[in-house]
Amino acid sequence: MSVQDTNEARTMGMIATAVVAAIAMVLAGGALVIAVSGGGPAGTDAAAGLDVAAPADAPSSVEVELSEFAISPGDLEVAAGGTLEVTNAGADEHDLAVVDHDLGTPMLGAGESASLSLEGLEPGTYELLCTVPGHDSAGMTGTLTVHGAGDEVVAAEPAVDDDAADDGHGDDHGDVEVGDAEDWDALDAAMAETIAEFPAETDGLGNQPLEPEEIRDDGTKVFRLVAETFDWELEPGNMVEAWGYNGQVPGPMIQVDVGDDVEVIVENELPMGTDVHWHGVRVPNDQDGVAPITQDLIESGDTFTYEFTAEEPAIGMYHPHHHGQMKLPNGMFGVFIIGETGEDFPLPAGDIGGREVPEDIEIAQEIPMVLNDAGAIGLSLNGKSFPATEPIVVEEDEWIVIHYYNEGLQIHPMHLHQMPQLVFAKDGFPLDAPQWEDTVNVAPGERYSVLVHASDPGVWVLHCHILTHAERHEGMFGMVTAMIVEET
Repeated sequence: MSVQDTNEARTMGMIATAVVAAIAMVLAGGALVIAVSGGGPAGTDAAAGLDVAAPADAPSSVEVELSEFAISPGDLEVAAGGTLEVTNAGADEHDLAVVDHDLGTPMLGAGESASLSLEGLEPGTYELLCTVPGHDSAGMTGTLTVHGAGDEVVAAEPAVDDDAADDGHGDDHGDVEVGDAEDWDALDAAMAETIAEFPAETDGLGNQPLEPEEIRDDGTKVFRLVAETFDWELEPGNMVEAWGYNGQVPGPMIQVDVGDDVEVIVENELPMGTDVHWHGVRVPNDQDGVAPITQDLIESGDTFTYEFTAEEPAIGMYHPHHHGQMKLPNGMFGVFIIGETGEDFPLPAGDIGGREVPEDIEIAQEIPMVLNDAGAIGLSLNGKSFPATEPIVVEEDEWIVIHYYNEGLQIHPMHLHQMPQLVFAKDGFPLDAPQWEDTVNVAPGERYSVLVHASDPGVWVLHCHILTHAERHEGMFGMVTAMIVEET
């Protein structure tokens, strides 16, 4: 059964009230609550802080570099009224913000800079972070000490509260104060509310099968991709400007048979040049899509046709190579599959790790799941953030295949509750020794193919286990969906 055939069986409608209630019970019990103790001017915290004598030579301007995933230097000292000269030295978009203050740089692309004026920020010690979800937990945090001439300042420390002193929560960048019972109630409510919205309806659906616009007399299959910018609803009410193909994120899914001759016509309607790299697909060198090394840049307004033969099975993907650090995070990626699972990609069978996999099993669904974590699209599954992610709805005792594609900038450990995942191929290559895993770690550029037996009815959560990629103060978001196994 092809991905295109099984993709038509995927359910996108609203799930019954009973199912929504079930997922709320499953997820809410494990909700992550993170409190923050915000930095602020000297004397505003109740903690007995460390007295720091203000140096007479505190600089009025400090240079700061942002990168994956650090703020350098991490401990900054500057005179009151000074400035931070901030440069993004990384490949991803970053910003620099003062926690609990409406003060920060705009989002900076690779190589961009901005001056952050500290005018009006009173002497004291403050926390800094990058506000891109997940970047703070990955290490993009720091401390800013603002010195007043001849003054003594107090380094901010977490406020001590008898009811909260032992709760063990770390720092994040919400507006929650430790020990405020109303805020804890708000966190509980936010988690329940976001879960109750799943699966939320949004405009646009990615990964839709792309049919050939023409099959020539010699059997050549001709496809058309339009590289363009468009509005994309990432989650309910959150519209972003995406860069993508054919108005969808991920771009349309292309599937061909082994031995097919393929032409892909690429129309460039972007404001800049582009190319298309066939990641994990064997093509001639002049079709590899790396301008200006293997081809001329496809200039804005121009068209280029890629021509190659699908020589061998592939679980591949396509995306730009030219300024990919900007285009991919904003949505320019898609799935390219050569062959069919079970025929061109053999499935394991027999006793594997003490679990029996039947011979000649029928695959009920084959699901490409593209992971992202940066840019306009951000932390997402198939171009959507929870609660707009698509649930996997299967019947009890069915077998499904999930292909994980990491088009992001970070590693993502994909965890399916209770039902193990049998990893049988990596990057489209069958493994000699398939193995069961409950958490499949997918690095940037990698593809993992897993076989799952829907053995147990219920609502089972599937999410990235970097918890800040799945939960925040506003509730559940990002890289979360659910596998709903319907009892037969």
